[in-house]
Amino acid sequence: MASMRDIAKLAGVSVASVSRILNNDETFSINENTRKRVIEIANQLNYSKEKRSSNRRDVGDEHTIAIITRHDIESERNDPYFTMIRTGIEKEAAKWRLKTIRAFSMREPNKDLNQLAKYGAVIIIGEMTNEALTVISQYNSNIILVDNYSNELIYDCIQTDFAQKTHQILSILKSKGHKNIAFVGGVASRVTISGEVVYDAHEIRAENYKQWMILNKLDKYINVFQDKWSPETGLSFGKQIARMKPRPTAIVVASDPMAVGIYKAINEEGLSIPEDISVVSFDDIEMAQFMTPTLSSVKMLAEEMGQMSVELAKNKILGVRTMPVNVICGSELILRESISNKKDQL
Repeated sequence: MASMRDIAKLAGVSVASVSRILNNDETFSINENTRKRVIEIANQLNYSKEKRSSNRRDVGDEHTIAIITRHDIESERNDPYFTMIRTGIEKEAAKWRLKTIRAFSMREPNKDLNQLAKYGAVIIIGEMTNEALTVISQYNSNIILVDNYSNELIYDCIQTDFAQKTHQILSILKSKGHKNIAFVGGVASRVTISGEVVYDAHEIRAENYKQWMILNKLDKYINVFQDKWSPETGLSFGKQIARMKPRPTAIVVASDPMAVGIYKAINEEGLSIPEDISVVSFDDIEMAQFMTPTLSSVKMLAEEMGQMSVELAKNKILGVRTMPVNVICGSELILRESISNKKDQL
């Protein structure tokens, strides 16, 4: 049940101000717009002085954000990107005195969908199929998608700018003389409502790599390597690339863990980074700046993506907006020692 403290937090005023406004204190001088906002929020949260005084305690629902995660707790530990998004959600929700609950992970075969109806909003981290989203929306229409690249933007959606960053990386490599540039990444995947994974080669970075190469008339050099998102995959593909003739002089990698495998492969094949092959990646995990040579990588503040999703959820809960919003979060390309000018091959 909403308290004056909840209303004050959402309205951006003090608890004392809320109290005086809701008690119609005629001696209290305050901006009329602020007065209206406090009363509106109180009405939206079904605040009642009588209910508060009765000491009833209802289970938190409209002040709770349900989180649907891509991974379960154990596997999430191996993916800091998704962990940081969830952490951002929980921290930001706490600031606004909103509760969070992990409803379920996408991969669970038996999901309790009925519970979603009692929460104020649902934040989904990762990609589910459009059919799955339709089912979930029947239980709760206040859906916010994080790191989802569906073309059907009928829900609030927070995305990265990785499409633009892929173009930026390739343009920098081209300016350094690289034309034969390979791409290594994982396959995209979406989860059905029953927990099954549907794989798709049309991953956003891979697609924009191919698009940029074609636009720059370098399509004869297009080489896309995609499989599981793992260092082992990077190692396998790295060895294949190192043995190619002509050998690519640069590799764009879709994640830092895969780049770790690329580094090992290039070293084992007797080649050097960046003298023989330049490498650029995504994630900027802590290890990137300690690799030899230090890894150039795209840094996305994933925790802030989580925080932004709470802002959208709050607006949904308060009913201040009905149209869907698509937010593109900007990332930073950090150039380190793994990129150099192209060296002519013997």
